[in-house]
Amino acid sequence: MNKDEILKKLAAGELAVEEASKLLAASEPKRGQLYCKVSEKGAVSVYGLQRMPVTLYVEQWERLLDFGDQVRAFLKENDAKLKRKE
Repeated sequence: MNKDEILKKLAAGELAVEEASKLLAASEPKRGQLYCKVSEKGAVSVYGLQRMPVTLYVEQWERLLDFGDQVRAFLKENDAKLKRKE
C-alpha cells in the first residue's frame, strides 16, 4: 500500500490514525534503499545511490540497462584496480 492509498483509507475512516502512522512509516524508503520517482520533466530519478538522484530519460535508462552486461564484464576484468566504498 502506498502513501496515497493509506491517506485515502484514513480519510474514509477505514484506518485508525495509529495504524495509518505505522503504515506510513513502513512505506517510507529506508536510508540507503533505492527507489524511483518520476521527475517534473518526466524523467526517471533513482534515489539512494548518492547524495543527489541519478536522473535519466526512459531512452537513456533503456540504453544503460541494455549495456549492463558489458558494465558487469568490465567491473570483473578491472576488479583489482577498482576501489570500493566502505
